This record gives sequence, structure tokens and C-alpha cells, in this order.
Amino acid sequence: MDDHFNYQNKQLHVEQVALADIAALHGTPCYVYSRAALTSGFRQFSDALQGREHLICYAVKANSNLAILNVFARLGAGFDIVSGGELQRVLAAGGDARKVVFSGVGKTVAEMRLALEANILCFNVESAAELDRLNEVADSMGKVAAISLRVNPDVDAKTHPYISTGLKQNKFGVAYTEAVALYRKAHAMPNLRITGMDCHIGSQLIETSPFIAAVEKILLLVDALSSEGIALEHLDLGGGLGICYQDETPPAITDYIAALLGALQGRTQKLILEPGRVLVGNAGVLLTRVEYIKPGEEKNFAIVDAAMNDLMRPALYDAYHGIKPVVREDHAVQNYEIVGPICETGDFIGHARELAIAPQSLLAVMSAGAYGMSMSSNYNTRPRAAEVMVDGDKVHLVRERETVQQLFAGEKIIAGL
Repeated sequence: MDDHFNYQNKQLHVEQVALADIAALHGTPCYVYSRAALTSGFRQFSDALQGREHLICYAVKANSNLAILNVFARLGAGFDIVSGGELQRVLAAGGDARKVVFSGVGKTVAEMRLALEANILCFNVESAAELDRLNEVADSMGKVAAISLRVNPDVDAKTHPYISTGLKQNKFGVAYTEAVALYRKAHAMPNLRITGMDCHIGSQLIETSPFIAAVEKILLLVDALSSEGIALEHLDLGGGLGICYQDETPPAITDYIAALLGALQGRTQKLILEPGRVLVGNAGVLLTRVEYIKPGEEKNFAIVDAAMNDLMRPALYDAYHGIKPVVREDHAVQNYEIVGPICETGDFIGHARELAIAPQSLLAVMSAGAYGMSMSSNYNTRPRAAEVMVDGDKVHLVRERETVQQLFAGEKIIAGL
């Protein structure tokens, strides 16, 4: 459990606030984030990188709430985006466009224009076709686009196949064997300016060896380019450092940074990193209330008011999230399937959990700050959850719960049918 979530007098607290009080005030399901946890994670990165020119670009896709983006912007963060919408979120939250890197395999003309108008730091280009398109768009605007190529080093990240991005069978990046030729091509394009090289091999990595293997392969390319007169200003080594959901033992941020800096010894390029999950994952929980207890011949079900539309990771990845009682109650401990009300067998939050609960008990689904709210949907016409940020003893509603009326406000009935 993150240090910022702990029990006091049988009640689970976030910082100085009882989670039960938040549920009473804002209802359930509800995401709750700790500002102190967000700040602590970012400062671990920045402190470990002291003395090295660097930029920490928070991966917006992990959690794009404006309040979270604003916390990181105030700390001096840059941002790693994968859509024009994420760029607009960053700007609305007070982020600096000159600290934005734009990743993603499917950038549209409109998104490129938006980013060029905002004067972002760099496009992480992921294909030869994207080079051509970006050069044309920049030319039409009378601009020069700063670029790096996202190189696929064909390194096994040893993570879930859905979140592995650095193998040659993945859709991301340009092939390692084609990178030098593509850099030559970009070097000859009048509306592109080469500034760096990018590499990202996947998410929820729990050991440093894949990172270092990727760095070593990337540096061979850097040297090959240098021999041809193509100098790079920065190296973007991506993100992907994992967190503890159950019993994983990922390296500490300081150890991860030390390993990277060791591999980069003697290199002068600015270092860009794109952490996401490791900054927000354990900084948030999802509050949910037990609606029914349904005993069965083989399994007991605790039916809660959160569902796969609120937290997709268990259904999508069979991911594990710790589930803790918000208030330690004196019920009999039993083994439960924690499931939601959605009409899908895959709608579950956790399997085979030993809990002392009853109808109306509150539960906290732990480690839900990353890819929880950002992947949520309105399936079964369910309004998305409220979001709350706690700062010491203060509770801030940072996203109101949606209403059903908002969900169909843009829909039209055809007259005369």
C-alpha cells in the first residue's frame, strides 16, 4: 500500500482524510488521488536526475485529469502526449507546449497542425509515411518541425503482451534495421529538423535489464548517425517503469535512474523520460460500495457499484488490484468474487478475495490511479465516476460525476420515423 493510504482507528485514510467521509460526500464509484503521492513520485525522479540535463515528460494517457496535469506542470514537468486532445488538456491545465513530446502511430493532419501551432518540443515519428506527412504539413504552414524517430529496438520488455511495445511484431516505432536510412531521409527534408531519438519498449516493467538492453542498442544507432554528421540533442528513453499491484518488486526510481545514467556515461545529450504509471498508479484508489452479497454453491459474489466501465484493467488484462475494506468491520471473513452490475461475465474487479464485508460496506480498489479513469467508458449507459484529489486535510472535487442526461445530450431522434 502506498504510504499515503493507511489505516487509522480501523478506517482507511488518504493523507489526513477518511475515505468513508469522501464516499459520504461524493458518492461511489469515486476515484480518489493523493496530491502528496503525486508530488513525491515526481520529486524522486527529479532528485535522482540532479546534475544531468533532463526533462521528465509525464505520460498523459495514464491519467489525464486536469488537476493531476496541473500538479505536474507546477512541479516543472513536461508531457508525453498521443493525441491532439491530450495536447489541449495539457495546455488547459497550464502545461508548457515547449515541454511536450508527441508520440503515437496515427497522428492526423489536424493533430500535426495543432501541435505545430502550439510550438511543441518534438514529434516522436513512428513511420516513413509519417515523416512525409509531417514534412508536407510543416511546409504548408511555413514551419520546421522538430523530430525524433521512435526506434523499435526489438527488446522483450517481459510484460503483458498488450502493453509490450518494443518487439518487431508490435505496431510501434520504426524498425531498428531501417532507422539510419530513415534518419538520412529526414535529414534531407527541408521542413524537418532532427533533434533526438526515442525508444519506449512497454509498460509495467519490473526489472532494469530490458531498459538497459534497449539503451545499449539505441546508442549504437546514435554513434552510427554521428559518424554521418547527424548529431542528436536529446535521447528520449521512454517510460514504462512498473509499480507493485500485488507482489511485484520493481526497482526503486533511484535505482532505475542510476542504471540508466550508468549506461549513458560519457553521453552529453539531454535525457528525456516519459513516466506515467509509476507517478500516478499508487497515488489513487477507486471507492466502491457493496450492493448485494450473493452466496453460491461454488462461489460467493459481492456485487459492487463499480464495474468494468469504471476500471477496465481486470477485464482487459486480467490485472490484479488489491481490494481493502474502507472500514474494518466485524463480519465473518469469506472468500468473494468482487463483481460489477454490467451485463458481461467479464465484469469483475477481483477474484477470490478474503474479506469481512456485508451489503453497504465500502471497499477501496487500490493502485487505481493509472489507466483507471482514463480508460473508463459509458457502457450500459453508466455515468463515469467522480474524481477527488486530497491535499493534506482538504478534499477537492476535480471532476463531477456525469449525469445520464449528459450521456445522450448530443443524440437526436429522427423526426417522422
